[in-house]
Order: sequence, then C-alpha cells, then structure tokens
Amino acid sequence: MKIIHERSKCIGCGACANICPNYFEMKEDGKSALKGGQEKEKEIYELEIEEAGCAKNAADSCPVQCIRIQE
Repeated sequence: MKIIHERSKCIGCGACANICPNYFEMKEDGKSALKGGQEKEKEIYELEIEEAGCAKNAADSCPVQCIRIQE
C-alpha cells in the first residue's frame, strides 16, 4: 500500500497535516509535504505504508484530492 501525493495540486489548506501529522507536514512554501516520500515524477511523491490509518482520512479531507491511497 502507498500514499501518493501530487504536491503541485496542493493549495496549502493544511487539513492533511492537521489530521495526519505522522505522514504530512506544512513546508515554508505553504504547501504540504509527504514525510519520507520519494519523488517518482515531478512534484508527485510516494511513500510505502503498511496500513492507511490517518492517511486515508487525510486523503478524504483534501479539497483538491491531491492525496491518494493505492492498495
């Protein structure tokens, strides 16, 4: 399972970082970042995880849907 974060689509609302600080943090540019994520394509980051937990809630709360959980 993995978290996919399309950072270029992020509007910086902070919902993901508030809901799931284990995986997301806000950066100086005002956008969120996936902690420990590896850049797979330009501004698209992935992180392998064992279970979705709060990451699923973060994805569901994102108003621009730039976070996905892939099983």
